[in-house]
Amino acid sequence: MEKNTNQTIFSIFTLLLLFSSCVSAQLRTGFYQNSCPNVESIVRNAVRQKFQQTFVTAPATLRLFFHDCFVRGCDASILIASPSEKDHPDDMSLAGDGFDTVVKAKQAVDRDPKCRNKVSCADILALATREVVVLTGGPSYPVELGRRDGRLSTKASVQNNLPQPGFNLNQLNAMFNRHGLSQTDMIALSGAHTLGFAHCGKFSNRIYNFSPRTSIDPSLNRGYALQLRQMCPQRVDPRIAINMDPTTPRTFDNAYFKNLQQGRGLFTSDQVLFTDQRSRATVNSFANSETAFRQAFISAITKLGRVGVKTGNAGEIRRDCSRVN
Repeated sequence: MEKNTNQTIFSIFTLLLLFSSCVSAQLRTGFYQNSCPNVESIVRNAVRQKFQQTFVTAPATLRLFFHDCFVRGCDASILIASPSEKDHPDDMSLAGDGFDTVVKAKQAVDRDPKCRNKVSCADILALATREVVVLTGGPSYPVELGRRDGRLSTKASVQNNLPQPGFNLNQLNAMFNRHGLSQTDMIALSGAHTLGFAHCGKFSNRIYNFSPRTSIDPSLNRGYALQLRQMCPQRVDPRIAINMDPTTPRTFDNAYFKNLQQGRGLFTSDQVLFTDQRSRATVNSFANSETAFRQAFISAITKLGRVGVKTGNAGEIRRDCSRVN
């Protein structure tokens, strides 16, 4: 009898331990309230300072967060210096200002003696992303924290893990679904293309050689296509980039979706959200209601921030975001 009682007590104790470790593995707001209580305001000020130097801070940081989370999860592996994920063609167009934003914010955090080496680069990137959204007129939202930094970053791990400009709806949904993100999440996150720019080579096939029968993609607004040809002449310098949102490129708003309604989606993967009947209603909803878009974006970016995170004792807190400890 005593043996059974002891076994029961041991089983309950084991379950409690497992439960507490699961709870501690969850991200949460206020994660640093004891170890670095001012982390959010420190990051906010550092990002604001960087943003005042160059607008590119905003789209570059937002894109960096997405590229990080979709490869090995949100673990700041994208920040590790070459040889790393950065060497893959899909990541070589990431603007340096995004990386510099995290470096500056990390330096600011570590200048506070209480915070030094307590806050992960992954969490700093997540916080910086929220700040650039707010700075460009987008919604503020609580950021869950408690991510740890990964120790691995390889060029090979990027292959087939990031959405491509030519993707159709099935390909987009398949890739986002792998990370627990729904079609609505995918469309809301695509709305981040309201900021930023793209290099001409990423969409030139849509304006010059779409098919043997037609040079211009018929889903592209013809007037817009001719504008794009002026900005991206054939044999243009591949470094030339143009705004993804032709109407309000410096404001985080729902103009992206209004552009899609008019055939002004820059990538095939943008315009397909409107041309495909299965996603058109969501595009129309976001185009008609800024509030609907903002709410969906907050939900989607929060879910994105949970993808493949390392918590508890996994990974590390990098002292230098560009190299493992």
